[in-house]
Amino acid sequence: MNHNSSKAGAPRDPDLPPYQVVLAETDWDSLQTAFGNGGDLPKVLARLLEPDPKVQVTALSELGELVGHQNTIYEATVPVAMYVAGILTHPAAMTVRPYRNVPIRATLLGWLASTAYDASDEIVGLIEQHFPGFLTPGTTMAAFRDLRPMLFRAVAPLLQDSHEDVREAAVITALILAEHPALAEHRDHLTVRARTLLDTSSNDPNRRVARKALEAWRHDVRDIAPFREEPWDCGPHSDGRGDLEPPF
Repeated sequence: MNHNSSKAGAPRDPDLPPYQVVLAETDWDSLQTAFGNGGDLPKVLARLLEPDPKVQVTALSELGELVGHQNTIYEATVPVAMYVAGILTHPAAMTVRPYRNVPIRATLLGWLASTAYDASDEIVGLIEQHFPGFLTPGTTMAAFRDLRPMLFRAVAPLLQDSHEDVREAAVITALILAEHPALAEHRDHLTVRARTLLDTSSNDPNRRVARKALEAWRHDVRDIAPFREEPWDCGPHSDGRGDLEPPF
């Protein structure tokens, strides 16, 4: 697939391809997952567009196992993340989850945030201590990290979403993605949203992400109490992706 596009007189970053193109033009059988190749992924991804929220959330949970098992980035993680980002504005993403009264869109964002965190500067730094060269160009991790600006552009409009849970999920996802140097210009705006989240959210993993982003961007966080954490257990949905578990 060629995702490059350009404007006359000015270079333009690649756009996120339509989710239908990702689904149809990806050679899924050639891509590694946690349990073999990605031949079954098209069926799982298609279930994200089912009208039944139980089916949608179960599909996301399956994706977590296939392309995020043990917090690992696999070859198939890149096109899966592109597909998930591509359906954020699909009508099926507005399906409301029973018992929680939260649009599936928030859960899709949570999946993207959790996956992006597995490729974050913090986690990659820890891995590189034991496996130097982990970010060599052409590696699976490097390919996913290069995707972050494209994913960010899909997430950014949802920072204005009318639903509070969607907005918070979008903020967390955007904060993690904005580590990419090409997204530095967005950090001032995200700083305001991170501060608001810290003032209003009761979700400790999300508040932790917001505080750590401010700290990484050299903001004064002395007024924010530090969170108790372990290095491998401090990202969004750090309870084992519990947002994807029953009750649905």
